[in-house]
Amino acid sequence: MKAFPSLALAVASVLACSGAALADTYPSRPITLVVGFPAGGGADAVARIVTEKMAKLLNQPIVIDNRPGAGTTIASDAVARAAPDGYTLLLGSGNIYGSDQLLYKNVKYEGAKSFAPISRWSSAPMLLAVNKDFSAKSVPELIAAAKKEPGKLAYSSSGAGVVTHLAGLSFEKAANVSMLHVPFKGGAPSLMAVASGDVQLTFGTPPSVLPLVQAGKLRVLAVTSGKRSPLFPDTPSVAEAGVKGYDFTFWFGLFGPAGLPPDVRQKLFDASVAALKDPEVKAKLEKSGNEAAPSASLAEFAEWAVLEGRRSKELTLSSGASLQ
Repeated sequence: MKAFPSLALAVASVLACSGAALADTYPSRPITLVVGFPAGGGADAVARIVTEKMAKLLNQPIVIDNRPGAGTTIASDAVARAAPDGYTLLLGSGNIYGSDQLLYKNVKYEGAKSFAPISRWSSAPMLLAVNKDFSAKSVPELIAAAKKEPGKLAYSSSGAGVVTHLAGLSFEKAANVSMLHVPFKGGAPSLMAVASGDVQLTFGTPPSVLPLVQAGKLRVLAVTSGKRSPLFPDTPSVAEAGVKGYDFTFWFGLFGPAGLPPDVRQKLFDASVAALKDPEVKAKLEKSGNEAAPSASLAEFAEWAVLEGRRSKELTLSSGASLQ
């Protein structure tokens, strides 16, 4: 019987050494970053810009795995169930902390219980964009049209419960209007629906919206941040246009499965911060309509992500959105 404490101690020692060895050799093979949106959208742009630099810092390729659908829950679920070894990561946002569970009945993951937060990557306002031929030329004109025929004006999103949907819900609440929500499987098809005139407007990410604006297919009425964004100094904010209190920005961050070794998390955090402070990366992000927004520490991002998740959950609850 006296041998058991010694055996337990030996096993613990071996496990500790194994964890240290993993951290020392990590990464020794390519890393996969799962993105819950199609290639070509806003999230995909952020992922490719940041991982290009991180791959050089970590001396290993980082492969983007686009898994769109079900409001990014397919991608999030895949990472939540992945081995916590640092080789399967997620580009995620606050929806994994509560709103996904409200909107999708088959979701099994539970925010902080299922994911290891690493660092925030980017922050940006969204763009309220309309079809080039839509009659409204300003936010007040849009609100007037929505109030004239409640529930008729349609806005697209890249999926129920994701940021493009929550921005629209928040606008409806702040402006006291009722519109029809039309979800798509990703930012690209969502924007094409507006460009073709199938729906009238959208709250889109800058990387998705700007190419269609430059092509003359969409018009931007406002940015969703509380004040004018330095990224778009000539564009009024929704609040400035008369919707007092409206302030909606979106962010993307890096997550791994729960149980990710602390030293591996720290390596990924350090690589993230170094990449996001690189002038070339910052310039590329700004060109795509995003700001580099690295977290101050692992602990700071973990706390901040929970608070942001709570905000998106409360917004979803207040909207009355139903399970799918």
